[in-house]
Order: sequence, then C-alpha cells, then structure tokens
Amino acid sequence: MAKSGGEEADSARRRGRPRSIETSNSILESAYALMAATGLATTTIDAVARHSNVSKMTIYKWWPSREALLIDAFLHHAAQMLPLPPVSSGTPAARARRHAAAYAEALQGEFGKVQLAVISECISKTGSAELFYARYLQFRRDALVAMIAAGQKDGSILAEGAPEDLYDAIYGGLFYRYVFGIAPVTPAYARSLVDLVLRPKG
Repeated sequence: MAKSGGEEADSARRRGRPRSIETSNSILESAYALMAATGLATTTIDAVARHSNVSKMTIYKWWPSREALLIDAFLHHAAQMLPLPPVSSGTPAARARRHAAAYAEALQGEFGKVQLAVISECISKTGSAELFYARYLQFRRDALVAMIAAGQKDGSILAEGAPEDLYDAIYGGLFYRYVFGIAPVTPAYARSLVDLVLRPKG
C-alpha cells in the first residue's frame, strides 16, 4: 500500500533505530485523546509526554513539530474510524456512498471538531493548510480520486468531469456545509450528494 505524505517524510527522516509501534501508537492516541477532551491549546508536547508516559525527547525525535504530531494523531484516528473502502466492497459508486456517509456521520462528533481545530492550527502557525494536506489529505484524496476514475472507466459512474473535481465537489461540499452550519450534514445527505455528483449507472 502506498504511504501518506507524512509517512514518507518520517521514513526519510529516520535513519537510526526504528520507532516502536507500541510507543508510537501510545503517543498518537494520547495526542488525539487530549485534543478531543481539552482542545488543541492544552495539547502541548509536555502534556502528550505526560499522558503517554513517553519522554519529550522521543516525541521530538519522531515528529518535526507539534503541528505534525497533531496531524498524525488525527490521521491515526481517522484511519481507524474512516478506513478507505476496499475494492472488494462493491462498485466505486457504492463505496463512495458508504465512505461519504461515514464521513458525514463522523463530522457530527468529536472527529469533526478535532479536524477543524487541527486545520485551523496549521493555518495559524504556518499561514496555510499545506502541512495538513501533505500529511493527511493527499493520500486519502488520491485513493478516492482513483476509485472515481475506475468507476468512470468501467461505466458505473456516468459523470464526465475530472475525477479530482468530482471528489472535491463531494467532500468540499460536505465540509463547507459543516463548517458554516448551513444545514445538517447527515449520512443520507452525503449519499444523495454522491449520487448527484457521480451519477451512478442504475
């Protein structure tokens, strides 16, 4: 499986002793738990180190910045909560419906609040959301764009636009509606939006 931008960056950065999966997961889970429970302002490296019982030196060795750690903690949680749909789980359109519906449902809970907070943190610290895109969104976006393209190729998706534009219309629309509170972002709405944008055959 292809690595996300963050994973590739970490691989390139590490040259010595490989990180412990158990310790890494403990750090990521602690960071996400703190973000969800107390907010980003109090989710410092010190707080994560205390919560996970890991030294600050270890955290700084594996993550180049606090922002990178927060994004990877969100990525770690999202990978479990919103796994990318496997090829064996139905047509591209059916998989898109399920994933969009799961995303819409996740937005209603702590996941949505943490995602928005992490993006805001990136923008306030670096002036853009590029770090969030590189470490989290790019890999997932590329995988779902490829899924849409496969549906166009096999004829199960009738929409003729560029797969990237179709993806952005679905997930950008859901996020826009969520951020501004225009109307509830429900799983049913997400499924109907997928059908409106992709025009699945049959």
